[in-house]
Amino acid sequence: MSLLESKLRPEDAVFDQVVLAGDGFTHVVKKGQTCRIVDMEGNQAADTLFYDAHDPSNRYSAVDTVREQGNIYLTTGTKLLSTEGDVLMTIVADTCGRHDTLGGACAAESNQVRYAIDKKYMHACRDTFLLVAACCTKDLSKRDITANVNFFMNVPVTPQGKLTFEDGVSGPGRYVELQAERDVRVLISNCPQLNNPCNGYNPTPIRVLIWDGGAG
Repeated sequence: MSLLESKLRPEDAVFDQVVLAGDGFTHVVKKGQTCRIVDMEGNQAADTLFYDAHDPSNRYSAVDTVREQGNIYLTTGTKLLSTEGDVLMTIVADTCGRHDTLGGACAAESNQVRYAIDKKYMHACRDTFLLVAACCTKDLSKRDITANVNFFMNVPVTPQGKLTFEDGVSGPGRYVELQAERDVRVLISNCPQLNNPCNGYNPTPIRVLIWDGGAG
């Protein structure tokens, strides 16, 4: 873990929005701006995707990010790479210490496979991504919803190479802060999952703030 607090103050932010549990969010963070995602009540999971705002096909790549940093977890100093090898965002502050980039987003299909057939129709992050992409953007479609970051989510890898979903390592008010290295569209599903511990079985709001200029 690499914990680092930010010097940026919420009252100086140029953008400040609370995203309710289960809701989606999208916004373009301009080059040089800093975006903070806050786990307001703790143990929440914020599924997040990143795209070059001017070329959405150049999007976040979990494979390239993990390979280049030699670590499956994200924290302060991590550079989020795109499919073209460009740096989209850099994590410049982190009071949680570890974020997942392997577990992916919950979906109707995974709900029924992991839990029960009758869970298929429960709300899921993939549905939220698709809804926000269709309603709030002009250039994102189903094919653009790929492997995402799960901020605040705890997904340990066992010695056998399996992924497990455990209680979160975050807490109330903890945050991750990212600086945009180019104009980046951020797409978030504030996870509604009720069937595993990623949200403590109780989804809660997150807060998104943006500042002009460099990180504090």
